[in-house]
Amino acid sequence: MNFQAIKAIYLSEMARMFRTAVQSIVAPVLSTSLYFVIFGSAIGSRISEIDGITYGAFIVPGLIMLSIMTESISNSSFAIYFPRFIGTIFEVLSAPVSWVEVVLGYVGAAATKSVIIGTIIFITANFFVDIDIAHPFVALLFLVLTSFSFCLFGFILGVWADGWEKLTIIPVLVIMPLTFLGGTFYSISMLPEAWQKISLFNPIVYLISGFRWSFYEHSDVAVGLSIGATVGFLVACLLVVRWIFKTGYRLRT
Repeated sequence: MNFQAIKAIYLSEMARMFRTAVQSIVAPVLSTSLYFVIFGSAIGSRISEIDGITYGAFIVPGLIMLSIMTESISNSSFAIYFPRFIGTIFEVLSAPVSWVEVVLGYVGAAATKSVIIGTIIFITANFFVDIDIAHPFVALLFLVLTSFSFCLFGFILGVWADGWEKLTIIPVLVIMPLTFLGGTFYSISMLPEAWQKISLFNPIVYLISGFRWSFYEHSDVAVGLSIGATVGFLVACLLVVRWIFKTGYRLRT
């Protein structure tokens, strides 16, 4: 394992985050704070509780997941697309490093950014509502698994995209709607029975539900199933990334 190569890629990507701190950190925290003001205060004042949890506190796990997923995809897709765009990716491919080391560098840095943002948003949420984490280690597990899973997905998106506009197609047209329909602002038990069954085909439901369980021991699906779905998505993304490097799909052209 070439740890020097991993360190070089990792530190380079982390340095970019601090150079663009307003875009990388301030913007997602500010937008999430607006969600708290609008949904937590304005709408929350009209909704007393959901299963014994105040509405403002109930939406915290969903908002953290919303930010983590969008930022993970954005950071990792840009991280691999930009070297492809300017041609420096060939320097990485010609270096004596394996695909595992390249992915650990790029995806590891993007996932670190996502965990930092998730932590900052959690701290920010405490200024709006009182939050207790019933199972902190499970919460950390979901935080890390989700960050790495969606960073890998973003990496795949960055390789697939052949133009800047394609970097936003999947996050805007697919991930964002699925997140809003995945129980970010409500429990799917509040939906009609038919829509509850349909919601179970939304993979985001399992991520948000499991993460919410780690806070309040309340979930729409079994926490074991949530962890299994998250790990399954992570493994699937890893297999796709391995195939990309093995075949050179859109990396060598």
